Amino acid sequence: MKRSVTLFTGQWADIPLAELAPLAKKMGYDGLELACWGDHFDVEAAAASPAYARQRWELLADHGLTCVALSSHLVGQAVCDPIDARHQAILSPSVWGDGDPEGVRRRAAATMIATGQAARAFFDARPASLAPAVAHAPVVNGFTGSSIWHALYAFPPTSQAYYDAGFADFAKRWTPILNAFDAVNVNFALEVHPTEIAFDIASSQRALAAVNNHRRFGFNYDPSHLGYQGVDYVKFIRSFPDRIFHAHMKDVWWGHGDGTVGVFGGHTSFGDARRQWDFRSVGRGDIRFEDVIVALNDIGYHGPLSVEWEDIRMDRVHGATESAAFVRRLDFSPSAVAFDAAFDKKTQ
Repeated sequence: MKRSVTLFTGQWADIPLAELAPLAKKMGYDGLELACWGDHFDVEAAAASPAYARQRWELLADHGLTCVALSSHLVGQAVCDPIDARHQAILSPSVWGDGDPEGVRRRAAATMIATGQAARAFFDARPASLAPAVAHAPVVNGFTGSSIWHALYAFPPTSQAYYDAGFADFAKRWTPILNAFDAVNVNFALEVHPTEIAFDIASSQRALAAVNNHRRFGFNYDPSHLGYQGVDYVKFIRSFPDRIFHAHMKDVWWGHGDGTVGVFGGHTSFGDARRQWDFRSVGRGDIRFEDVIVALNDIGYHGPLSVEWEDIRMDRVHGATESAAFVRRLDFSPSAVAFDAAFDKKTQ
């Protein structure tokens, strides 16, 4: 059975869900990966009221859509980060509070725990008619933040002890969250990404070890954040076959700038023609999605292929529409038989 093709709503939070749902269906999607910002999914309301969850499902069902995951990137980012004015722009007043950094981090962690509980309540309310084809624990995708990302480039010289302290801080702050997720049978999937505690294969391995391979900690696979770094994004899948809890389909190109801006971005904005890399509409960048699908099939990934659409040069409705069609055309089920089995006369 082919995987469902869904749309991550994070980049569409300026559109109310009541308007986005029919648009997503028109663009060709089977369902939505609901962002916990805008009006798409309210964590507090979902945790407090069964009626809220029912209303969300009714809205989706009215437009022939389902939901397979929630995403809480913004709050998750604040759990481990050094907090500054940029975080105030993405956090709710209840999480930001008076802006004291440690207070922000603690409130963000508490909100992540509440998000796991809200996810449980929401997915428990899923109508039977929208039951997923493959049973699995609900997934909350997100970021973790990092207390050591700013020390990425090692000058002043950065010791391994300094990095160890950063992973220990991550484990201290996230293990209680993961334990709370475990209590309600929900998985957390980190989108491996620059600025997070894990941003390539090596740091992902280190993050897993830091939380003692906690069974609720896995990854939201997104090749776009790996390719331009020079990380083997297909090897990532094969390195973590039992930890790919969710998959984003997002494209990127690299090596297309004019040589004045490198991989660190040169403090330029997306879409600047000088940039060495930029996100692209799915199928228009340099990610080898055929290889991605084969690897996902090889590890037995049955979850959704969720389009995270980002291309600053393209109209988003046009881009998200062609992305849905591209992913649907690209996906295929693995073979149930060996292609040369029929040569054996016993099978004829």
